[in-house]
Order: sequence, then structure tokens, then C-alpha cells
Amino acid sequence: MRPLKHGYTNHTVGDGSVVEKTYEGPDAGIRRAREYALLTRLQGKLPVPPVRGVSDGVLTLGFVAGAPGQELVEAGHAAQVLKACGVLLRRIHETAPSVLGAGAHDAGKVLVHGDFGPNNLLLDPVSFQVTAVVDWEFAHLGDAVEDLAWCEWIVRMHHAEHRQELDHFFNAYGGAVPAWPVRRAAMLARCADLEQFCRRADPNGPGVRQWQERAAETAGWQEQPGTGRAQERP
Repeated sequence: MRPLKHGYTNHTVGDGSVVEKTYEGPDAGIRRAREYALLTRLQGKLPVPPVRGVSDGVLTLGFVAGAPGQELVEAGHAAQVLKACGVLLRRIHETAPSVLGAGAHDAGKVLVHGDFGPNNLLLDPVSFQVTAVVDWEFAHLGDAVEDLAWCEWIVRMHHAEHRQELDHFFNAYGGAVPAWPVRRAAMLARCADLEQFCRRADPNGPGVRQWQERAAETAGWQEQPGTGRAQERP
């Protein structure tokens, strides 16, 4: 088993046949149970890794071929990757929230991935078809803007030179784009959540300051010109 690239919160290793994910940090057991249950229910509904088992804090998944979305973005394929993100996110939000478990229903709410972006997609590097969307541990019943805004945040924070390609994402998702103040508020709310996550893990650790700095930067952003279709009113 060798460590896999692009793992941040947890320890993930693989051997080309299976992937083993050991959960670390606050609520590790809850996050593991949530992802295991959700991936099991999403089989055949969305492109997700096959579940091989769970034991002793480790979730074992079948290996899925594909290139990490962020690597394809950096290789010059941002438009294709973000279009694929938009198409897939629409499918996620149209999936019955009942996959979250009994009682998961609220008018106007959808299945929210919770950490959606090219960083959590594997794609065929030729066709740019999504082979898997991974890291469902923060999934929940919520508002569509949470995932829409976070994918935009990922691109603007980590791939700023490709932010002009975000139109491909919003157009592929379809429908009116939530107004910029609503999207930025969702970004800031997620930054605050992740700051608290880091604070619970280590109150004096670097993660707390990092998310404070990212939130401050996000608060100063202006809307990317020409983003998406006609916007909803705030």
C-alpha cells in the first residue's frame, strides 16, 4: 500500500486494487459511518467507488481508474473538467435525499456532497467523463448553493488562473445561478465550519489560522464577471 496523493483530512493508501481510508480528526467514527452508508446506497445511482468493507476505523473501497480533477485543471483542461462538474452536480442534487437515511426529507433541500469540486472527482483523461466522485464524509441534507458555491471557491482559491472557466460549470449545471452575495455567504459559512473542525482537532494548530486567513480573503472577493446564467435575486 502506498499513500495516495491529494489526501488532506484523512490517511488514504492504495495498491491499484483497493483503497483504504483511515479517518482522522473530530467525529472520525461518525464521518466513516456516514460515508460507508451513503456509498453503499449510491451504488448504481452515481459514479462512486465500490465498497469492499469497513472495520477498525478503516473504509475499504475498490480502486477506480481516473485522473484527479485538479490535475486535469492544471494541465489546461479546466473547461472540460468544470463542465463535467456541473453535469455531475446536477445529478447529485436530483438524487433522492432518502439515500441519507430514514427521515432525510425537507422541502427544497437536496443531497449535498459537502466538499464538491474538481479535487474530489476522478475523470477519464481523454473523454473527461467522471469515473468517480469521492469523499462523501461531509454529505448532508441542505441547500444546492452549498455545493455550487464551494466548487466555485475551490477554483478561485486553488486554481485562480482558471476562474474565467467557471461559466462552463454553472452552464452545465443549468438553471439560474444563485446571486453572488448568497454564494459568498455559503463560502464563508463553509470556511467557518472548517475553522471549527481544525480548532476541535488542535486549537493552536496551523489549520485554524489557515482557515481564518482564507475566510478573510474570501470576504474580499468580488463576483467573477460573466459567471453563469441569469442570476436569482438575493
